[in-house]
Amino acid sequence: MKNGIKLMLAPMAGYTDRHFRRICAELGADLAVTEMISAKALCYEQKGRRDRAKTAELAYIERGIPTSVQLFGSEPEFIAEAVKLLASGQYRGHDSEMRPAAIDINMGCPVKKVVQNGEGSALMKDPDRAAEIVFAAVRASALPVTVKMRAGWDSSSINAPYLAKLVEEAGAASVCVHARTREQFYEPDPDISIIKEVKRAVNIPVFGNGGIFSAEDALKMIEATGCDGLAIARGALGNPWIFREIRAALDGKEYTPPSNEERIAAALDHVRAIIGDEGEAHGIAAARSQLSYYVKGMDGAAGMRHAINSAESFDELCKIFGGGIR
Repeated sequence: MKNGIKLMLAPMAGYTDRHFRRICAELGADLAVTEMISAKALCYEQKGRRDRAKTAELAYIERGIPTSVQLFGSEPEFIAEAVKLLASGQYRGHDSEMRPAAIDINMGCPVKKVVQNGEGSALMKDPDRAAEIVFAAVRASALPVTVKMRAGWDSSSINAPYLAKLVEEAGAASVCVHARTREQFYEPDPDISIIKEVKRAVNIPVFGNGGIFSAEDALKMIEATGCDGLAIARGALGNPWIFREIRAALDGKEYTPPSNEERIAAALDHVRAIIGDEGEAHGIAAARSQLSYYVKGMDGAAGMRHAINSAESFDELCKIFGGGIR
């Protein structure tokens, strides 16, 4: 049972860029999910006049990296149109010969600017609309359609098992449950009993999400819920080796954490790749939040994070990280 557990890099806006997805896949993630992409923005961008299609670029898929593209929206017609574009690869800004392994529908994002439009976790309050969206996505292409949801909107409306059953009936291939409500955002500890209830309610695979920062956390969730897979989000930031750690635990093997040298090499590889896309100035600015996670726990980490936020060149970053090797 445990050896069949699938490990997924969960979507995180501003973090799960194509390069971080590659790093996590190389270290054991079976599937990586893009940052959430607005279905409406993707569709409207095709009619715009700007040379760069920034929304479409978020859906870039590396060869050999099984990748799910996550869409958010509240209008079935825009979700369907976006799915058709992604499945076809025939859209402005598409720069990869690869196609998504799946389309994931976001029903979990808690941020105000998303939920005030009836999107993200706001769909937990409108199960019928949520099911319509999944049905529209399933009809739009042959790609598997999955759903990322929360336990519910708030403590008085825990409805993940009910919603999971609805989206299963609408054609969803799997569901991923973040075991917190929208009201809770990312604190306190998740109530993983909700994942167990979802697992009992549906016949499709269920991924557990929330509070996984170690192999111990992963094993606890699997044993308590019977979930078919794990979606790791914040636990992978600065520690993409968590996938290797969890896989070793599942296989009953010993795990050796990365050395500071390995962590620094991965951090510099990551920022170098972003600079290749964005140029030095924009690349370093985009990578700062990621880099700060890589130095967590190192001697002088606070000073290194401060220096990272002031660095303006790749050479400066190399000097900063050089001080972390001891």
